[in-house]
Amino acid sequence: MSPKKVLIILSDSDSFPLEKVSGSDAGTTETVNQPSGVFLKELAKPLQKMLDAGHEVTFASPKGQTPTVDSNSKSLLVYAGNFYERQQEEKLIERMKQNNGFDQPRTFGSFDEQELSTFAGIFIPGGHAPLADLGDNAELGRILRYFNKENKPTAAICHGPYALLSTTKAGDGSFVYKGYKITSWSDAEERFMETLLGGEVEKVESTLSDHGAIMLEGAPEKLGGTTLHRELVTGGNPLAANALGDRFLKMLSV
Repeated sequence: MSPKKVLIILSDSDSFPLEKVSGSDAGTTETVNQPSGVFLKELAKPLQKMLDAGHEVTFASPKGQTPTVDSNSKSLLVYAGNFYERQQEEKLIERMKQNNGFDQPRTFGSFDEQELSTFAGIFIPGGHAPLADLGDNAELGRILRYFNKENKPTAAICHGPYALLSTTKAGDGSFVYKGYKITSWSDAEERFMETLLGGEVEKVESTLSDHGAIMLEGAPEKLGGTTLHRELVTGGNPLAANALGDRFLKMLSV
């Protein structure tokens, strides 16, 4: 496979909005900033596959701020106790800081259409952070519209598909993924998180559905399956990171 360029989309945010009941009045809520960031495994596994294949990666975010890796995604529970696996993925991110601009991503606005044409694909990892600043970003919407128009491989996992909503903020305001089959972090999984966090979170699955996406959720998707429709491949949670990376690489090879 000849080396190609891949654009990786990151959030600038180190938190996401969480609606919590305020005080003793059940009718009053307040929005708090719940710590978050990019989910380590969802970024590292596809990223390592891209690098192993010889591809060149460029990181981008709304304002070009240093990304945050969600501390919860570093838990050994996430890695089923595999300390070595977690260590390798943390080392990968450290290498990206030193050599690939992870600490200083490009801003979305710095890419014109001519430069976008040099990229073969685009990848959006998860973590709750995309809820804070990707879904309503018009510049990201412009970029995604370009990749959609050119039928270029697009990958997103977990909360990453929420960023697809940004296409409603650019161009004619339509959701360009209307009618696409998509798998994301499900409402059921989010409700479980809400129980742990004690508040309400924006739902990726139902929000995409409300905009016309056909959401595929079930046992296969929750156990690491991925969904491919046209140029878009999506996965629902960290278990899908390996399969998503493999499928994305095959799309880049065409």
